[in-house]
Amino acid sequence: MKIREIKAKRIIQKTNIPDADWVINPYVGCEHACRYCYARFVCRWRNTKDKWGEFVDVKVNAPELAAKESKTKKGVVIFSTVCDPYQPIERKYRLTRKILQNLNPNMYVVILTKSDLVLRDIDVFKRFKNIEIGLTITTFDEKIRKIWEPKSPSSERRLKALKKLKQEGFSTYAFIAPIFPYLVNLEDVVKKVAPYVDVLMFEDLNINAAKQEIFSTLKEHFPQLVEKYKKLDKKFWLEKIKEIKTLGKKYKKPVEIYFKHVTW
Repeated sequence: MKIREIKAKRIIQKTNIPDADWVINPYVGCEHACRYCYARFVCRWRNTKDKWGEFVDVKVNAPELAAKESKTKKGVVIFSTVCDPYQPIERKYRLTRKILQNLNPNMYVVILTKSDLVLRDIDVFKRFKNIEIGLTITTFDEKIRKIWEPKSPSSERRLKALKKLKQEGFSTYAFIAPIFPYLVNLEDVVKKVAPYVDVLMFEDLNINAAKQEIFSTLKEHFPQLVEKYKKLDKKFWLEKIKEIKTLGKKYKKPVEIYFKHVTW
């Protein structure tokens, strides 16, 4: 893993992410090295030939910037879009924690991670009047998870983190994404996470964002699905929407659906 310490000019950026105003990325790059990650687009602007999952840029001045920039900021800020704020390197640098300690407590904070390291910062989360904490859970089949998310914590560890966060009184959500057609039974995931979350969020698989990596993974591990994935269309994803809404009603949880393949 190539680690580079850098100084950022700004740390709170405007975002087009639905339901958010701002984004904070303490790092650029991610050690989890998920095969499907759309954030690999940042590699285009690097002067090196580093591959996604093999580098992390550490914004060492981020806490100071957060304190200064957030004084006049209002609205929803999300952690994060081109990194996981609780990837392993956070244990050393503690940037996410320090940023949260410095951030204007009147901002509405949304956390999304794949790591149970998030539990370390429960004390800091309590600074905020409004905070939502989510864990991405794609599947509880560990063989499938290890293929797509090779360096991330197990889904069971993430589930235990959700349970603990809910016990502490936080607003929680499960980000069930991306949806892997023909590989994951959505109800299996929903049934497990529903007791510990307030909201279920779903996102389709953004094939175009990591097309080469996704199809090479399919060819290696699931060759029987290659042609099926090539034929995925709007009709398929509309059926998934119906399934999701049905699951929401069955498990009595509100659902939020962020599908790129469907025009609303």
